[in-house]
Amino acid sequence: MSLNRDLDTKLKFKTSKKLKVSSTFESMSLKPNLLKGIYSYGFESPSSIQSRAITRIIAGNDVIAQAQSGTGKTATFTIGMLQIIDSDKKQLQGLILSPTRELAVQINQVVGNLGDYMNVKSMAMIGGKMMKEDLKKINKNSCHVISGTPGRILDMIKRQLLNVRNIQILVLDEADELLSEILGFKQQIYDIFAKLPKSCQVVVVSATMDKNILEITKKFMNDPVKILVKQDEISLEGIKQYIVNVDKEDWKFDTLCDIYDSLTITQCVIFCNTKKKVDWLSAKLAQANFAVVSMHGDMKQEDRDKVMNDFRTGHSRVLISTDVWARGIDVQQVSLVINYDLPENMENYIHRIGRSGRFGRKGVAINFITKSDGSTLKEIERFYHIKINPMPANLADLS
Repeated sequence: MSLNRDLDTKLKFKTSKKLKVSSTFESMSLKPNLLKGIYSYGFESPSSIQSRAITRIIAGNDVIAQAQSGTGKTATFTIGMLQIIDSDKKQLQGLILSPTRELAVQINQVVGNLGDYMNVKSMAMIGGKMMKEDLKKINKNSCHVISGTPGRILDMIKRQLLNVRNIQILVLDEADELLSEILGFKQQIYDIFAKLPKSCQVVVVSATMDKNILEITKKFMNDPVKILVKQDEISLEGIKQYIVNVDKEDWKFDTLCDIYDSLTITQCVIFCNTKKKVDWLSAKLAQANFAVVSMHGDMKQEDRDKVMNDFRTGHSRVLISTDVWARGIDVQQVSLVINYDLPENMENYIHRIGRSGRFGRKGVAINFITKSDGSTLKEIERFYHIKINPMPANLADLS
């Protein structure tokens, strides 16, 4: 199926330099084999963020790029990186850091697909797997690009098992997570950056970017080109958002079963706020003969890999997860997101519901609301300048 990436996302860009907008990939003067990879992957023309940011990355600028979920941010920095690196040199030249293992693996797949005709070697370097496996791949492949999680990357650098002397470009994907004090990545990012060449180009990417994050980036970026969307302009057109008043926590489960029975969906993601709730809900649904899979951060990596693979290939239609799945993961067939619990972090609302409606496709997000959730709902509506309406009585109207 051909995927039309020519999206007019109607974003207003606030920039530090006047941006050239490239309406085609050919106008970006990309390497012929990179262009071949882009078209083979299914891209036809650049999205709004791609048409503005790729050429700035290629020009060697440090770049801060923010755009809504599903607009092609991963391909933006991947195309820029693949244009910059020299595949004839058998050395690591590009490093991409992500907050979750699944996202790091997904990005590595995008690098492999887009660089398919360039003889570019890439690998995912993530925790939860034996370090000797990473070493074997590095020694065998002479990687040009590594996509990984900060903890494992930093550990490999400290052990002098990863040579970062020739890295030309560093990408921080989902930067608001990576630079957050809460999740503990921030110091790891600083420590990794301190080991990189002073000339290393830095690209920072996220769907949400607050003032604190922008302040932090000043410490390791050099006069970056900023392609930013104002908070009230971050929207997810094409995703219908609804609330269901369940009154009490105990009533959520029966409500979920009613919705599940009534909707014809391709695939669905159900978000809970805790690992314990994910385990409980998946067990309860299994008892009720619903076929579901579940995933959270405490699971073994091989179990997480199997769940992701089953869901991507369509063998599983319903995935229950914590916010480990909210960031950047792209499964084309997801048409419904259910917030069994409202997210505790305001930014995660847009990341969660962005799992449906990828690249302009239609999607539905349903939020379960108890009496105690009223203030949180108002906060979300205020934060995103939206009004979320009650779900219609006729569920067929959702599709």
